[in-house]
Amino acid sequence: MNPSSPIAEPVEPSAPEALGPDAPSLRIVIIGAGFAGTTLARTLRRWRGPAIDLTLLSDESYTTFNPMLPEAVGASVFPEQVVVPVREMLRPAPGRRFVMGEVHSVDWSARTLRCHTLAGDRVLPWDHLVLAFGSAARLDLMPGMAEQALPLKTVGDAMHIRNTVLRRLARIELEPDPALRRELGHFIIIGGGFSGVEVAGELVDCLQSMRRYYPEVQAQELNVSLLHSGGRLLPELPAPLGEAAEQSLKSRGVDVLLKVRAQQVRIDGVDLDDGRSLAGHTVIATTGVRPQPLALQLGLPMTQGRIVTAADLSVPGYDGVWALGDCACVPNGRSGATAPPTAQFAIRQAQLLAENLSAAVAERPTQAFTHRSVGMMASMGHLKGVAQIGRLRLTGLPAWLIWRAYYLNQMPSTGRRMRVFFEWIWGMFAPTDITHLRFGRSPAQTPTPARARSAAS
Repeated sequence: MNPSSPIAEPVEPSAPEALGPDAPSLRIVIIGAGFAGTTLARTLRRWRGPAIDLTLLSDESYTTFNPMLPEAVGASVFPEQVVVPVREMLRPAPGRRFVMGEVHSVDWSARTLRCHTLAGDRVLPWDHLVLAFGSAARLDLMPGMAEQALPLKTVGDAMHIRNTVLRRLARIELEPDPALRRELGHFIIIGGGFSGVEVAGELVDCLQSMRRYYPEVQAQELNVSLLHSGGRLLPELPAPLGEAAEQSLKSRGVDVLLKVRAQQVRIDGVDLDDGRSLAGHTVIATTGVRPQPLALQLGLPMTQGRIVTAADLSVPGYDGVWALGDCACVPNGRSGATAPPTAQFAIRQAQLLAENLSAAVAERPTQAFTHRSVGMMASMGHLKGVAQIGRLRLTGLPAWLIWRAYYLNQMPSTGRRMRVFFEWIWGMFAPTDITHLRFGRSPAQTPTPARARSAAS
């Protein structure tokens, strides 16, 4: 999911009509467990009657709240607070299951798909196939980007960036060369959309908080630069909010560079299109997405890297195939434009698709997707944010609190909401966590000759 921060209402839509009691079992397979896939699965769990056989298939066992990844980078939240287990969201029940696996191919004529699971390859039949597998980070926009830049698309990406920041601080303390110390402490962010602005705000705040634990690191040795090709930050929001975001970042020391493009990423910096170069050993890329490999393998009609759908979310020419979310190019009947790849629109599409599936099975007319955005938000560091809710525009702490409240409300259970709520309250007053987490297993131990002789005896 595109890491913009849209506002949406709680996901508990009305139940679609059930099939008749004599209807045959309907096999629905959903590929992808992001906002779109899990919302659809949660909606279909309220489909009354025994006539549905639902399978949610994903290569990950959790859903990521992508707009919260920048906060994980800045250690404002713990990694487990930005993910929710799919099984917790789906809830066990007859005729409903979650399969952790990766789709290899789809046979359109046999209406089956082949996937690789922990128990080997499996073939799943389907009557209706829903494609909701999102998009991937794009790192081929310029030379050196794939090799040197750090993407932010997954929890693993967020933790890798956070660990990189901690390693940079530790190395600065030990580095005698003043010029190299400044390069190590310069963090360059490419992209002035939601993700870029949020990462910049989180990063500058966490660096200021972390520095107390690194007494040999001077404040002037730590800098954050934000590069954006447009004339203002957050182009998705009204100009006053983009300007407010820029001022907030600048007031905390972020160097905001507008109307400038990165042309090449090097191991020690970034070359700009105006001839300048920025020296820095950490480059974070928040621009661009690409299709998932599966989208390219399926042979479906695509435009701009997204699967083409009709107004009712069906894929033209493929009976029983539907697409929604980031991987789909869905026309919005209200605006006449393509629906943006944000969580808000994915949730609305999933709610509509539940109704359209029911209508299609009952041979009733399906409905076209229409939705008008009710607002968008961005968090920009500790207790800071910008938000537009209808005509209301907010900045600072009120916007940040609403942003947090929205995502807390999206948590699937009361227990999880309460746990995250109290942890967030503690985090508002506690210093930034500086734990450098390693996730590798213990290395295998090679026996020494003495140890081998002892074991033999």
